Amino acid sequence: MATLKKVAGMLTIYGDSTSGNCLKVKWTAERLAIPYTWIDVNIMNGESRTPDFLAMNPAGQVPTAVLDDGRALAQSNAIICYLAEGSPLIPADAYQRARMLEWMFWEQYSHEPYVAVARFQMMHLGKPLAEIEPRIIERGKAALAQMEAALSDRDFLVDGALTLADIALVAYTRMAADGGFALGDYPAVETWVERIEAALPIRDPR
Repeated sequence: MATLKKVAGMLTIYGDSTSGNCLKVKWTAERLAIPYTWIDVNIMNGESRTPDFLAMNPAGQVPTAVLDDGRALAQSNAIICYLAEGSPLIPADAYQRARMLEWMFWEQYSHEPYVAVARFQMMHLGKPLAEIEPRIIERGKAALAQMEAALSDRDFLVDGALTLADIALVAYTRMAADGGFALGDYPAVETWVERIEAALPIRDPR
């Protein structure tokens, strides 16, 4: 059972270490050299639904961050935007910043609900690929194909430099094989994953 405690004056991240949404917060903090305490929360055991956790985050979701002043913040992309405020991970140019947000909104609406959901059903629910709803696989492949097209002539998703868009999207893309998606079918995406893993750097096993 997770112990809901935080270190005074330090960022505390409550997360599941198998969750891409949680890991993107961890990687952003590490990229920016922000000290943090990680509290592992096992969502499969209901640890995000306890009264103590719900008092901190009524949605009962991870990741949840408790800031150094005691305020709580939820939703992975909101958290990483807060952490990266004023850093090179957020473009200074208004249009490029909007392009970054465009990718981040797309990640939560058109990528994560398919690539991550297929992974969850196979890894955590034990479903074989043949039992995953075909629409999930079809839309997951469409999302990867859209990334392949975007990355065919660039190293990063926005403005030629690493941004939060890359961190948000690499989280579940690098784990796509766990959901039955073959990254080898998307060579530009596969190369981009390796590039982002090296840039952060990511040490977590896939």
